[in-house]
Amino acid sequence: MDITFMVALVIALALFFDFTNGFHDTANAMATPIATGAIKPKTAVALAATLNLVGAFLSTEVAKTVSGGIIREGNDGIQITPDIIFAGLMGAILWNMITWLKGLPSSSSHALFGGLIGAAVAGIGFHAVNLESLMQKVILPAIFAPIIAGGVAYVCTRVAYALTSRHDPETGSKLTQKRGGFRTGQIFTSSLVALAHGTNDAQKTMGIITLVLIAAGTQDPGSGPQFWVIGACAFAIAIGTYAGGWRIIRTMGAGLTEVKPAQGFAAESSTASAILASSNLGFALSTTQVASGSVIGSGMGRKGTSVRWGMVGRIALGWLFTLPAAGIVGALTALLVKTGVVGVVIAAVAGTAAVLFMFFYSRNSAVGHHNAVEVEEAGQAVRFAKKKALARARAKAAKANEPKDTQR
Repeated sequence: MDITFMVALVIALALFFDFTNGFHDTANAMATPIATGAIKPKTAVALAATLNLVGAFLSTEVAKTVSGGIIREGNDGIQITPDIIFAGLMGAILWNMITWLKGLPSSSSHALFGGLIGAAVAGIGFHAVNLESLMQKVILPAIFAPIIAGGVAYVCTRVAYALTSRHDPETGSKLTQKRGGFRTGQIFTSSLVALAHGTNDAQKTMGIITLVLIAAGTQDPGSGPQFWVIGACAFAIAIGTYAGGWRIIRTMGAGLTEVKPAQGFAAESSTASAILASSNLGFALSTTQVASGSVIGSGMGRKGTSVRWGMVGRIALGWLFTLPAAGIVGALTALLVKTGVVGVVIAAVAGTAAVLFMFFYSRNSAVGHHNAVEVEEAGQAVRFAKKKALARARAKAAKANEPKDTQR
């Protein structure tokens, strides 16, 4: 098959993966503020999309890790071909679609790495993978990042509730404390998570496109992404983010634990800190794992809140199987495309059919902004002018419902 056509096909497929990454990971930033009512659902995804777009232009360290760290390339390594990259992307996309259909917040990053590694091993051999870089910049962060983020969210939640608790000076009993300030703060912390997500996840597709350009001989090994690559990937992930990914928002916003504003504020703060630090160090971190760990940690940090460990177990299994599952699909696709043009056509047609089937199947139980999660007065924090009117309406309704003998 003509190398130019194959490169164009891989770039198009990479941008579609970037789109799936966007709607798969919208929940990382916006599930908790939607669940607590800090931001309206449609406003939340629009804000996340804009900040993902901006964040994609702020760093390229992770892109360099993908293009020159995981797979050996250049004169000192192997010459990976566009066919292999095509196969790896197919594995990543199909796993992303399967987990989206099931509402599981799995890692798009690990799906990408798994598909690429599986394809490289099947098409070239084990020597094509830089195991040291894989361990240092993918595996170890995957293990420790969600634990650290969850621990930080736990501590922040405990501190937030301790600092805002009130007691009756006469009886010493606890008074009901409204923590609306945290709901307002969530606007800023969730925005920071969305910005951080752009600095990390958008870079991975940039790295893949850079890798295929290097494989085609149109770019020097070891060089970073070109500006047009950065722009294309930034817009692709932003459009995907705006699409919503409401099934995963449902899981993150209500499936793990009941999220209150103070918890959401703590979870988002720890998530953003971990992602920004990893982006600066060039770690290809799973933002989904970090966000999930933070939500779980915040749930454990609030007294009286139970974590739904059954759902946590399902998500953990998704994490465990992401790398090998995407790797198997990538490897099978690589073996197919090695047969020539017919194999590439069969793989492309089969992959497209699978994606379309899952999309149309999802319409049988559609999840959108209207039913993703049950929110607490969505948008209350961003429409301050209506607070007093809402309070008066509630007081009037309560008075109308009082028993008649009480009103006399």
